[in-house]
Amino acid sequence: MGRARNSRRGPAAVDAVAESVDGGLAQLIPDPDRGRAWTLLIDGAPQSHVDLDDPAHLSFEYQRRLGHVVDLAGPPGKPLRAVHLGGGACTLARYVAATRPRSTQQVVERDARLVELVRRRLPLDPAARIRVRSTDARTGLAKVPDGWADLIVTDVFSGARTPAHLTSTEFLDEVRRALGPTGVYAANLADGPPLAHLRGQIATAAARFAEVALVADPAVLRGKRFGNAVLVAADRPLPVAELTRRTASDPHPGRVEHGKPLTDFTGGATPVTDAAATASPPPPPSVFR
Repeated sequence: MGRARNSRRGPAAVDAVAESVDGGLAQLIPDPDRGRAWTLLIDGAPQSHVDLDDPAHLSFEYQRRLGHVVDLAGPPGKPLRAVHLGGGACTLARYVAATRPRSTQQVVERDARLVELVRRRLPLDPAARIRVRSTDARTGLAKVPDGWADLIVTDVFSGARTPAHLTSTEFLDEVRRALGPTGVYAANLADGPPLAHLRGQIATAAARFAEVALVADPAVLRGKRFGNAVLVAADRPLPVAELTRRTASDPHPGRVEHGKPLTDFTGGATPVTDAAATASPPPPPSVFR
């Protein structure tokens, strides 16, 4: 456990922080362009970016896309009941609290030492209705009452891989149980060529939800590079047109696949069950260079 000196100078310069957590070495690196903003890394892999002065600012590409899902999950400004499986620095929970005041949220983050670090260094707004539980994501989900949630987001990585038990139809059965009839599910997925994991996750969601969409960088969808994709699912029509418009307007424009093009992309992949589930593939070393 220790501290790494930041090279910035002047009265605003602050130290970076490095501490051991359950998942490895956590680092909080100050953002040189934003006064009270930090990037969280675990073993060198970027996990979250938080601006304490502007929690509605989403820096990471995949977090902006999850932010679009939040914005479209209900009427603008209306409070949501949200469950976040995987906490990191609670970026998206802060975003929901800032853009939808009076929302009630549960964050499930297994790494108790990381939770303590974030509470100490990046404290949550005391007025935000955010409850953080230190337990396994699927265990925490099982404690959510039937039909309670308007939104459930899965963003869980262990060693930069999504654990196998969060990739199955049985897991999505628990998600659907906890969602209300108009609730929305979103998952941050990571994969690279040949995209077998991503195709399997789409097939798994399609086996449990009436509507599924996928948001990703076109290069990822073409199998040109490893990267993130956001899966969105619900038992009601998804706002595909508006999601497409917002994604196309991002600093790094993405593409939304839905309907037959998404079915074609899935390419006959079959749903994943607990018995056959595996963790998502590890990213190549070059991803974090």
